[in-house]
Amino acid sequence: MMIDHTSLNAQPENEDFSGKYKNEGIIAKYLVNNYFKAVERLISKTKNTESSHEIGIGEGRSTMRLKKMAVGLSGSEYVDYMVRIARKNNPDLNIFQESVYELKHENKSVDLVFLLEVLEHLDYPELALKEIKRISKRYLILGVPREPLWKLLNICRFKYVKKLGNTPGHLNHWSRKEIVKLIEANFGKVIAVETPIPWIIVLAKKNGTQ
Repeated sequence: MMIDHTSLNAQPENEDFSGKYKNEGIIAKYLVNNYFKAVERLISKTKNTESSHEIGIGEGRSTMRLKKMAVGLSGSEYVDYMVRIARKNNPDLNIFQESVYELKHENKSVDLVFLLEVLEHLDYPELALKEIKRISKRYLILGVPREPLWKLLNICRFKYVKKLGNTPGHLNHWSRKEIVKLIEANFGKVIAVETPIPWIIVLAKKNGTQ
C-alpha cells in the first residue's frame, strides 16, 4: 500500500513537551527515575546491540539519559525548533529531523529503536510501528502511559478534570494487554514488560530475528 507521507505530516505537533522528564517535584523526580531504571533493565535484556536510535525525542532530555545506557545512540524529532534544542542538550550525538512515518534509516539498520511517550500522540500508531519495524534489526523499547491509571492519577491531582483526566494531546489509550497486542500485531514478539507507575514500557523483538 502506498502511503502519502505528506498528508500524514500535514499537521505538525504543536503541543508543549518542554516539561517532559523535567519536573522538579520530589515525587515527579522519583517516578521519572523509576521510569529510566525500568528502561535500563530492559536494555540489559538485549543482545548484540551496536546501534540504537530514539524517535520523537522532543528537547532531548530522555536522550541525555539514554546515551548513558545505550550503545551508538542517535536521535530524531519531527518539530524543527525542538531539534535545535535537542542538539544543544546532546552536542555529542547525531540529532536530526524526521517523521516517525518516514524514517531516514535504511531497512534493518538499527539494532535497538526507542519510542518513549510518543505513540499515544500519534494519529496512526500502527503505521508508525510498521515503519519502525522496517528500520529495526532486532529490538524496540516502547513506553506509553498506563491506562486507566494515568487518567485516574491526573484526576487525583486535579489535572484535566473536565477531560476526565486525559492529558491534552493523548489521542490513544492502552492498558498493558492492549499495548502488547498492538505491538505484537505490528512489530514482533514482546519479551519483557515493565510497569513503573504510571507507565508501561515494553521490550519487543522483531519477528524472525535471533
